[in-house]
Amino acid sequence: MQYLLLIYDDEKNDLKMTQPQLGEVMQAYMAYTEKLRTDGVYLGSNRLRPVETASSIRIRDGKTNVMNGPFAETREQLGGYYLIDVPDEQKARHYAALCPGAKTGTMEVRPVWAM
Repeated sequence: MQYLLLIYDDEKNDLKMTQPQLGEVMQAYMAYTEKLRTDGVYLGSNRLRPVETASSIRIRDGKTNVMNGPFAETREQLGGYYLIDVPDEQKARHYAALCPGAKTGTMEVRPVWAM
């Protein structure tokens, strides 16, 4: 079954990091990605651009409304994701807990509803 591992963290933390610290974080994510590949569960992943580049679209009464940024104000923003294929939610949670993002932010584990 496919699961989406959503990585939430405060984007402002990245701005506080030094270049060596950012390098360490990137190395941790590369090692994590390699672990998923080696284990044969990796389907895809991407890092998202900062929340200020996002827009939210709503259609109400036939009118399209475009808003800058995400609709909800939160302390943590969606920063990226991993798509994995594992037998069950317990295994998906296992891999979510291994993600570097779990140490500083929140990992959301969401089953994919195949269409």
